Amino acid sequence: MHVSGFPVLNQLAAGSLDHASLTAHDIPADGTTRPLPVTKPTVGMDGLKTSGSADEAHAESVAATAFLSYADVSSALGVQVSQGAEPGRVDATASLPLVGDVTVSAAVSAASGNRIAFTDVRTEQGDLLPPLQSLLDKALIEPIPLRNVPDGLRLRSVTTTEDGIDARFTGRSVTFRPDSAERWRPSAGQRRSQS
Repeated sequence: MHVSGFPVLNQLAAGSLDHASLTAHDIPADGTTRPLPVTKPTVGMDGLKTSGSADEAHAESVAATAFLSYADVSSALGVQVSQGAEPGRVDATASLPLVGDVTVSAAVSAASGNRIAFTDVRTEQGDLLPPLQSLLDKALIEPIPLRNVPDGLRLRSVTTTEDGIDARFTGRSVTFRPDSAERWRPSAGQRRSQS
């Protein structure tokens, strides 16, 4: 954690910080069906104030990024996901014994409700036979909700990279509580119940 402003001790004693930034690594997604862990969240907070009980903190504005590796996205969706040939797209490969493989390309975007959507699905390689179509529909048709995002923080954009998906968040008047800020827990397991 890095704290800006002077004097820091006076800010801490008053229960507020001008600016604080935090980077974490390998945040798990325990307790969820088909967990999608966040590999590296980075959070910058301006005007951070704690409550009297220290059970929550409130920031005037927040900018954050979170990295989701393709390996973790693949595990959560049940299909092999990798960077697509075009910017902003991923490739998803579904495989079934005796049926074969099919690879589709999908555009990745931020969706309302802090979700990642896969749209504009195009067949890239193989035959999209009904069993493979069903597997890909199950994986890609509903946006993936990102769990435990602090109140007031909204997913603004996603970017595909060679190794995964970068998610960018911003917010004003953001509240951090132990149950929402302790870890970021995206989950694909309850997508249909959220739509």
